[in-house]
Amino acid sequence: MSSMAIEAVNLTKTFSGGRVAVSGLDLGIPKGTVYGLMGRNGSGKSTALRLLLGLLKADSGSARVLGHDLWTAPRSLRSRVSYVAQNPQLPGWMTLRDLSRYVGHLYERWDQKLFETAADRWDLPLTQPVGRMSTGEQRKTAVVLALAPQPEALLLDEPTAGLDSIARREFVQLLVEALAERPETTVVLSTHELGDLGRLASIVGLMDRGRLVLSQEVEELQQTMRRVQIIFPEEPDMKWLRLPGLVRQERMGSVVTAICRLASDQQLDFLREQAGVRLEVFPMGIEDIFIEVFESVESTLLRESRN
Repeated sequence: MSSMAIEAVNLTKTFSGGRVAVSGLDLGIPKGTVYGLMGRNGSGKSTALRLLLGLLKADSGSARVLGHDLWTAPRSLRSRVSYVAQNPQLPGWMTLRDLSRYVGHLYERWDQKLFETAADRWDLPLTQPVGRMSTGEQRKTAVVLALAPQPEALLLDEPTAGLDSIARREFVQLLVEALAERPETTVVLSTHELGDLGRLASIVGLMDRGRLVLSQEVEELQQTMRRVQIIFPEEPDMKWLRLPGLVRQERMGSVVTAICRLASDQQLDFLREQAGVRLEVFPMGIEDIFIEVFESVESTLLRESRN
């Protein structure tokens, strides 16, 4: 039995007009993982999620969730998977209470208590038609409806879009508590909110032009990414300076500031041995790490496209 809850092999989708949305996507997400998927608008994240869910049919390749192709999977299997779209469409004439009763009948493991607790925490009006709710309230409603079935796989496409900072924090806390109850749940979180990724994801992936160009554990990134500051006694010869694991560097006079991926700070001992050189190595916050990784990959891809 595969240890992967979600798998894609050479997944490809082209829309009318020849626009390639997903191009040879290979992806493997272990069971019980919170996987953060980041990328610019148009990078293919939403299309990839819809292909995984069987909402779109791939041109080629394969996608499996919980061991099955959801395009052909029976309802009993699909009920073990929840999804929040980037722009959820909810029946505006139904109240939240009526909607919960209706949706609850579709899932074998619907948790009405979880639903009511989350709705109460977010001050969602149970007796008001959904169509009269604000955009933020409708977003919260979609998230709560996705959590209440206690899914084995939960795919979230920009789930905190339209939420203020307090509501985003509450969403993160709600998801953390739900996962604490069901740690075996696999989550794919597509978002541009890097703070959400830092608090939730154990692995992050970066998509660009329909391809997965990076996939790595957050803990490894935190342990290896460092901001390095080097103060030379005089302006250095940059042709001589070769920093290990260099991601980016800049110089202002005799001061060089760099972002490096280091297996150990001892890799910089050659600088400490230089007369008159002062060296400082700083840890980085997770949002800064994501930004640096994102910009580094983007720069590399841009250079490759020009060659």
